[in-house]
Amino acid sequence: MNYGQFLNMIPEFYLVIILLAVFVVDFIAHRSEKKHDVLFAVTVALMVVLPVRIALLSEPAEAFGGMYVASQASNVMKIILSVGTLIVLIMAEPWLKNEVKRNEGEFYMLVLSTLLGMFIMTSSGNFLMFFLGLEMASVPMACLVALDKWKKNSAEAGAKYVLIATFSSGIMLFGLSFVYAAAGTLYFNDVAQVLTVSPLAIMGLVFFFSGLGFKLSLVPFHFWTADTYEGAPTPVTGYLSVCSKGAAAFALMVILAKAFTPLVAYGEYMLYIVIVLSITIANLFAIRQSELKRFMAFSSISQAGYIMLAVIGVSQTGMTALMYYILVYVVANMAVFTVISAVEQKSGSTLMSTYNGLYQTNPKLSFLMTLALFSLAGIPPFAGMFSKFFVFMAAAEQGSFWAYFVVFVALINTVVSLYYYLLIVKAMYIKPSDSPLPAFRTEMTTRVALAVCTVGIALFGICSCIYDWLFAASAL
Repeated sequence: MNYGQFLNMIPEFYLVIILLAVFVVDFIAHRSEKKHDVLFAVTVALMVVLPVRIALLSEPAEAFGGMYVASQASNVMKIILSVGTLIVLIMAEPWLKNEVKRNEGEFYMLVLSTLLGMFIMTSSGNFLMFFLGLEMASVPMACLVALDKWKKNSAEAGAKYVLIATFSSGIMLFGLSFVYAAAGTLYFNDVAQVLTVSPLAIMGLVFFFSGLGFKLSLVPFHFWTADTYEGAPTPVTGYLSVCSKGAAAFALMVILAKAFTPLVAYGEYMLYIVIVLSITIANLFAIRQSELKRFMAFSSISQAGYIMLAVIGVSQTGMTALMYYILVYVVANMAVFTVISAVEQKSGSTLMSTYNGLYQTNPKLSFLMTLALFSLAGIPPFAGMFSKFFVFMAAAEQGSFWAYFVVFVALINTVVSLYYYLLIVKAMYIKPSDSPLPAFRTEMTTRVALAVCTVGIALFGICSCIYDWLFAASAL
C-alpha cells in the first residue's frame, strides 16, 4: 500500500494533527487551574490556521483508487465548514467555562471528530467512503447532543438522535444495496456510466435520498429535529443546524451530479415534493412555537428546503448558489444561536417570553439579533436576500412548469417566514415585560463571534468577489 496517498488528503491530515494536539494538551493540562484558557487558546489558534491552510495548500487530488476525490468545490466547502466550526468553538467558550462538571476536552475533540467526518463526506468518490464519513460525523454528534449528562432533556435528545441516525443509516444502506445490484459498483463515476432507468435503480435512489433526508431534517423525515434541538446544549444545536446540514446538502448534490446522472429527472420530482412540504410545514409549525430552540429547529427545516432549491437540475449555477447559501446561513444562524446562548447563560431560559423588552436593557444584543433574523428572512440589503435570490434563480433555470411552481411556493413562504421571524423582533422591541432581563455584559468570546457573524451578514451580500470565487470553484 502506498501510504503517500495520505499526503493528498491535506485538510483531513491537518485536522487529525489538530485532534492529536488538543488531546495532548487536554491530557497534560488536566489538573491545571488554567486548563480552560490553555485548551481554548490552542484549539482556536489551530482552527484559525485550518481554512487558511486549505485555501493555500490544497489542490484537486485523488487517493485510494478514486475513493477519495478532493475537488476545488469540496475544498471550498471545507473552508466554509471550518469557519462555521470555528465560530461554534468561540461562542461555546462561556458555556464551557460555566459548566464546572464538564470535561471541555471531550467537547473540542467530539466537534473536531465530527468535522473530520464531514470533510470525508464532501470528498467521497465512492458510496462506501461517503457512508464512512457520514457515520464519522453522526456518532460524535450524538455524543455532543447528550453532552449535558445531568439534564434529562439532553439525554432524551441524544437517545432520539441515535435512534433516528441508526434508522436512517439502515435505510440508506438498503438503498445502496439496490444501487450496487443495478450497477455492480459503488464508485460514483462508474455508477453513472452503467446505471440505467430501472425499478431497481429508482428504488435505490429513493431509499438513498430518504436516508439522507433524515440528516438534512427534510419533511417528512424531520420529526426528531425539534426535540433534539431543544434538548441539546445551545452551542451544539447551532453546530448541528449549520455545519451538519451544509455538509449533507453538498454531498447530496455531488452524488446526484456524479452517480445518479441517468436518474436526475426522477430526483427532481422527489425534490419538488420535499421542498414544498419542508418549507410550508416548517413555516406553519414555527409560528406556533414559544421555545426559541424549537423555533429555530423548524426554521432550520425551512432553510433546508430553500437549500434544496439549488440542487434542482444539478448545474454549476446550482452548486454556486448552494455553497453561497450555506456560507450566508452559517453566519446568520450562528449569530442567532450566539445571542440565544448569551441570554440563556444569564437567564437560564430559552423561552421566547424571556426576550420581552430585551431592547430596553440590552439594545446592542437586540440589534444584532434583529440583523441576523432579517438575513434569515431574506430582507434586503442583508446577505440572506442575495442567497435566496440565487437559489431561486438556480431552480428557475430549469425552465419547467414544476420548477416555476416550486419557486412560487417558496416565494410565498418567504412572506410567512418573515412573519414568524418578526415575532422575536416584536418581543424584543415592543412587548412589555414585568421582569425584563437586566442589562449584562457579554463575554469577550461572545462579542468576537457576534462581530464575525455580523460582518459576514453585512458584507457577503455586497462583495461580488465572494460569489465569483464560489462560481469559479463550483464546476461539477
